Amino acid sequence: MVGYRYKVYGRLVDFAKDLIVIFDLVVVMKHRFSFRVRSLVLIMLVVLSMFVLVSCNQRANVDIELFTEFSDLESVNSSYSDFEKPTENELREMLSDSQYYITQEAGTERPFNNEYWDNHEDGIYVDLLSGEPLFSSLDKFDSGTGWPSFTKALEPGNIVLLDDYSFGVIRTEVRSKHADSHIGHLFNDGPAPDYLRYCMNSAGMQFVALDDLEARGYAEYLELFEEK
Repeated sequence: MVGYRYKVYGRLVDFAKDLIVIFDLVVVMKHRFSFRVRSLVLIMLVVLSMFVLVSCNQRANVDIELFTEFSDLESVNSSYSDFEKPTENELREMLSDSQYYITQEAGTERPFNNEYWDNHEDGIYVDLLSGEPLFSSLDKFDSGTGWPSFTKALEPGNIVLLDDYSFGVIRTEVRSKHADSHIGHLFNDGPAPDYLRYCMNSAGMQFVALDDLEARGYAEYLELFEEK
């Protein structure tokens, strides 16, 4: 997930590139078409660029629906190694529109308007679908971005990092290994000593509270909190 300033920067970069292309086109047209024709084309291209920019903004800022508990999602536990990803139709039935958009279409939920950005309970965060452990509350910090942020992964083996070239900037996408769900992005502007910030979407995760770890099949993580 990209922080708000990164989203704005990416869109501005794309828009600047569009304006450069428009400028080059106008220079070429100068020797071939009248001033009236050049002006009309320029206005049309600028309007089109603005329309694309606004459309991207609306899509990136899609409202997140508060997490809805499903019986089949509640049963998710640590037996994620045998997880088989549901079909597209099954996923659309299981997930809310926002959850599907974020996890399956690499969307981004709104900051400060999601389930876990301000959650301070002890526990772990697991993948919404497979239940594979992803992050711990012990590594969660307030990044000021409005998204749940972590300094490291609880189980690095459950994390897949991919290059993401969307929005005109190079970022590192974070996906869950077994569910192959988009859950956010990784940045290098976190706190010391590693300066990592795993910026996640709440809609891609489930929170398992400390008191529920054993019942949900995550008893192995109880000892982490005994040292707190």
